[in-house]
Formats: sequence, C-alpha cells, structure tokens
Amino acid sequence: MKRLDRAQMAARVAQDIADGAYVNLGIGLPTLVANHLPADREIVLQSENGILGMGPAPDVDDEDPELINAGKQPVTQLPGSSFFHHGDSFAMIRGGHLDLCVLGAFQVSVTGDLANWHTGKEGAIPAVGGAMDLAVGARRIVVMMELMTGGGECKLVERCTYPLTGLACVSRVYTDLAIFDIDRNGVRVAECVEGLEFEALRRMVGFAALRDGRS
Repeated sequence: MKRLDRAQMAARVAQDIADGAYVNLGIGLPTLVANHLPADREIVLQSENGILGMGPAPDVDDEDPELINAGKQPVTQLPGSSFFHHGDSFAMIRGGHLDLCVLGAFQVSVTGDLANWHTGKEGAIPAVGGAMDLAVGARRIVVMMELMTGGGECKLVERCTYPLTGLACVSRVYTDLAIFDIDRNGVRVAECVEGLEFEALRRMVGFAALRDGRS
C-alpha cells in the first residue's frame, strides 16, 4: 500500500473539476490544486479576499507580496483576472455563483457534516474564514484531507465531535488512501490506493456501515 502524497492528492482532485467551473480552494491542502489544473480546461479560481482568475503558485523569485490568496499565500493571475471588494467576493459565494469549493477538514461525518474551523481544544485559535459561507453557498462541497490524524484517529467519523462548519454539505472526500462519496444512503468507497483492500480500509475507518461502491 502506498499513500498518495499531497501533490498526488491535489492532482486527483483537479482531475475531477469540470471545464468551465468556477472554483474556490480552501486554505491549506486545497490550495495545491491550483498547481495541477488540466491545461485543456478553463477553470476559474476565486478567492474570498477578492480575486477571480488565479493561476498556480509563483516561483520563489516571482512572488508578489501584494498578490495573495485568502490564506496569505503568494499566487499568480491569469489573463482576464480581476480584483474586487471583499464584500463583492462574499456576494458571489452567498449568491450561489461558485460551482465547487474544495475545503480541508478536521472531521467529516457519514452524513456529510463538516468540521474545519476549530478543534475546540483549550488554547486553539479558531479560524472561521469564509468556510461557513462556502459550505452553504457553493453548489458543491468536496473535502481534501489526510484520512488519519498524526495520532492515528480517522477524520471520517460517524459523528463530528468538533464544532461544526456546516451540516450535510460534503458530497465527496479525497484522502491519501481512498476517495469516499457521501449521500443520503451513507458513505461508499469510490477509489482506494493500490494495495489497500476494502476490509483493511473499513477497519481503519472504524464503522461497519462503510460500503464498497467500486464496480
């Protein structure tokens, strides 16, 4: 069994983004998706701080400190890109004008609940950002995350124990070991990395209701 590294995870997410889609990439792992978008598709990236038409991350020597995404990371701009007020950016999000949002997560439940802004631990710094607006405003929410925590706990859970970002909003979860689809019937495995058997994955996830959706 070989886990996907972060670049491979990002490339796998990018592979599924449709031509013509307007997309927001959440802070953290999802920002890597910008570096792997298919060259034969026109995909428009939006950022909460007021950018439409972002490109991949710049080379170190080409970074512009005044051109950043919502996570304060340097970005590039593509021909036709535009800048606008923060309020206009959230009007796009809340108005349902984004086709897809890729978010990171601390936990995702079997019903698609999302927890990604606060662990609830004493001393932890909450980071709401635009995640709550995106969770209800984007037409589709997918999550990109590593399946297990550093302590060996699965982030795909029967019920979120961290403060929630949104209810029943996640439809697909991309991880370093498998891809999971979530709908009203529960969670099913869409893909596994080579060498990982379904039963072994189910033991890692820890709930018997996991289904194998591969044909």
